[in-house]
Amino acid sequence: MSTEYRELELFLHLARTLNYGRTSLECHVSAATLTRTIQRLETRAGGQLLDRGPRGVVLTAEGRRFTTYAEQALELWADYRAGSAEPGGLSGELRIFATVTACQTLVPELLAPLRAAHPQIRLDIRTGDAAAALARLDEGEVDAAVAGIPRRLPQSMVTRTVAVTDLVLVRARSGDAEMPYVVPARGLVREAAYRWFRKTGVKPAIAAEPTGHEALLALVALGCGTGVVPRLVLESSAVRDQLVEMPADLDPLTIGLCVRRADLHRPLVAALWNLASEADRQ
Repeated sequence: MSTEYRELELFLHLARTLNYGRTSLECHVSAATLTRTIQRLETRAGGQLLDRGPRGVVLTAEGRRFTTYAEQALELWADYRAGSAEPGGLSGELRIFATVTACQTLVPELLAPLRAAHPQIRLDIRTGDAAAALARLDEGEVDAAVAGIPRRLPQSMVTRTVAVTDLVLVRARSGDAEMPYVVPARGLVREAAYRWFRKTGVKPAIAAEPTGHEALLALVALGCGTGVVPRLVLESSAVRDQLVEMPADLDPLTIGLCVRRADLHRPLVAALWNLASEADRQ
């Protein structure tokens, strides 16, 4: 992607977060680079786009107008790149979010039909905390996400089921059945764990609340407590032989391919969605 369009992406990310530190971290640019980028855009736009006041960062009226322009410019660029493919295929970049476990177990099979049909497409696969997947999709940081599906999916999104996995309780082989619990800091697995606590009357002592399932299993293997994780994560974990599963009747976790409803008209997103649909029917 050219420097011009990369600058627009940085601006739109900042316009959504209104947080220079977060945008700098998540877009992998230094704070100084981000500041200079915004200054260049303001010079070209001929006005102030963001106001950094005592109450934080806010978009100016000019900034809101520029946001509309930037969104439309990037959309037109994506459509142009998609239409410039060789006959019989699409080209351009498709940004997909998935956890490390999903990358290892689900993503290769999910993306294989797209890769076979349109080898010119560049795949940008980004990983991170499962609980942040839909937020990153909603904020436009990625074009699709392979993520756990909540009971109520936002109306702005559509999903197609990729897998259903049980949630399980695990502890270290040398652990005590009366140990405290290790639960995710946020997300669907945490919510399911607390529903189970309420249903069974358990008043849990919480030993740790890590942000990722892999970190959770590492703490469980170290004997820090009993963990709650998707079976898919457990079965792909390098520490699974150090753990034992305990009986529990936890709600299963549905994992889906999610895209924004408004993006289904975009050629690259539509290709991914349609090929995933065909694979699911087969």
